[in-house]
Amino acid sequence: MTTALKKNGISSSRAVGLRFRAAAMVKKRRVGTTIFILLLALLAFGTFAPAFAPLPSLSSSSSRSDIAGLNFMGDKNKFEIADDMFWKDGKPFQIIGGDLHYFRVLPEYWEDRLLRAKALGLNTIQTYVPWNLHEPREGQLVFKGIADIFSFLNLCQKLDLLVMLRVGPYICAEWDFGGFPAWLLTIEPAVRLRSSDPAFINLVERWWGILLPKIVSYAYKNGGPIIMVQIENEFGSYGDDKAYLHHLVRIARRHLGDDVILYTTDGGSRENLNKGTIPGDAVFSAVDFSTGDDPWPNFKLQKEFNAPGKSPPLSTEFYTGWLTHWGEHIANTDATVTASYLERILSKNGSAVLYMAHGGTNFGFYSGANTGADETDYKPDLTSYDYDAPIKESGDIDNPKYQALRRVIAKYTAAPLPSVPSNTEKKAYGLIKLQKTKSLFNIVDTTYFDGVTESENPLAMESLGQMFGFMLYVSDYKAKANGSLLFIPKVHDRAQVFISCPSDNYEENPKYVGTVARWSNTSIRLPHTQCTSDSRIYILVENMGRINYGQYIFDKKGILSPVYLDGKPLQKWKMLPIPFHNLNEDQKNNSVISDAYTDLRKSVLIKLKNKRNYHPAPAFYTGHLTVDEVKDTFLSFRGWSKGVAFINGFNLGRFWPSFGPQCNLYVPAPILQEGKNLVVILELEAPNAELFVTSVDHPDFTCGSSANSRVHQI
Repeated sequence: MTTALKKNGISSSRAVGLRFRAAAMVKKRRVGTTIFILLLALLAFGTFAPAFAPLPSLSSSSSRSDIAGLNFMGDKNKFEIADDMFWKDGKPFQIIGGDLHYFRVLPEYWEDRLLRAKALGLNTIQTYVPWNLHEPREGQLVFKGIADIFSFLNLCQKLDLLVMLRVGPYICAEWDFGGFPAWLLTIEPAVRLRSSDPAFINLVERWWGILLPKIVSYAYKNGGPIIMVQIENEFGSYGDDKAYLHHLVRIARRHLGDDVILYTTDGGSRENLNKGTIPGDAVFSAVDFSTGDDPWPNFKLQKEFNAPGKSPPLSTEFYTGWLTHWGEHIANTDATVTASYLERILSKNGSAVLYMAHGGTNFGFYSGANTGADETDYKPDLTSYDYDAPIKESGDIDNPKYQALRRVIAKYTAAPLPSVPSNTEKKAYGLIKLQKTKSLFNIVDTTYFDGVTESENPLAMESLGQMFGFMLYVSDYKAKANGSLLFIPKVHDRAQVFISCPSDNYEENPKYVGTVARWSNTSIRLPHTQCTSDSRIYILVENMGRINYGQYIFDKKGILSPVYLDGKPLQKWKMLPIPFHNLNEDQKNNSVISDAYTDLRKSVLIKLKNKRNYHPAPAFYTGHLTVDEVKDTFLSFRGWSKGVAFINGFNLGRFWPSFGPQCNLYVPAPILQEGKNLVVILELEAPNAELFVTSVDHPDFTCGSSANSRVHQI
């Protein structure tokens, strides 16, 4: 019909409206006849049947237009698929949605970001549910603060936004471990993730037995905003265990009922769809594909994997930008091209979900990682999840991509779009002077740490209950006159190596000798030490984010192999977890941060003898950001090396400007207060020579060496 209308000079947007209205008119024309026939049937049936006998139910396989207009039969609060279209309350519906993840935005800003998405023209919000955010330790459930998904769903409903909920258990999402909780890695024998392994299925059943009963009241059929629930995520790119998918469907149906639409998402290839979809009409199969691809061959293929009449064309991940790893140029995609490909979908009645509408931030230690050819080709994600989305990391919308997408969406929306809000106000508070308060090695010698574990060989972080952050491995060895060669075959992810003479009562910190990284694993020459007895080696290992996609997702952290010294295993290790809090953990009771701040309060400052000649040594730097008027800001780490930053106990995430491209960390206003705000920085190597960071009013993705860059463009 659309093609014929175009030949008569009718615009594509008007064609869409006419098609939807035509469907509604068909329904209206049939209402009178249908009701008349139904009344006759009731009268005839009443002659032979007792009063109030139940009517036979209408077959779910009927064409939607055959029962159009029977709102008194229950079309209200009904979302369904028929005639290769979505139907909402008995009327054709086009999903124009966007991903916006509640766990990447502070709760105080949820409504602001949702309003910006609504002003873009979106009618639906899609979000994942990360298992690891809600159950960081086995049996410890978190549904408050940034994990309060129910308040987020209530806001969506308040703003008349529908929700497509992606409950996992695997989500990918450039999120640590693809959303799996790290404690799954501690189970022995090891569970087979994303499989029909009974041990894994039992764990999923227990988690979904907690989650799904809590969200069923938010289903559209129950008056809530959730129109569809996704199981798994792009499973066809990973495996072909159909029994696993069927298990997930059975669990979901048990808790959600039979009339909530379940859906899968897979890449638009026959192989992916063969492996990742469930035949029949029990689960709707959606697709995703590169933004520069012609959408309609993908939708044609999608149709083969849905039951007849059950395949409305839907791209559940229409990419507005792309992710960025450390060491790459920041990803950017052309606004005009992106908008034009969205129009190719919407102009022919297709539906699309922008991935991302708003990216947000990987606060804390939750950013994930990818791999290339093998697991040593490790590519950790930035703290920023800006994604080059139309709504920027800090909520800004005054950009060409937001404007271009909004112009396209406006053509296919019956009601006028809401007015566009202004950008959030930001403020540059200027220089923040810092003081070195303690070396990390000073802190780990204090009585705060009574959790030392001893073992013949190094153990993984997870085995010691350390799911994020850092682990210190310590052992003694006999130094040789010509030095020794250290080799660690498998370290996840980055290890700094130090040596000292433990029996000589040196006041100096251990001496840095080199770094071993997962992606450049080379031997290190340990120099000869003039120790009176054995020498001591310290290996500080950083977990930089678990792999979230692909075959290497079972990604334990720490030293995962023997440590060899001159070709022989070095044994008798002491392991010390260094417990920084993560995003969803208590910010007030952290011994490391408290101890780092103690010396600043007492004004006992370590004077640096030579500010311009640092050896890489992990240390804490503290200071105060003075705020007269609370606004969003950014902390610039130009001149610093690598580490983690906290403000008022809130974990802003990792910084690594020496590798780039991210120079600045986003600081949302809700974590600040008028007056003094405590800034604590763990710098792993060398700080800014003048010991300051700068509060600025803009993001910056121009740090690091372009020699390491990998550019992604459409």
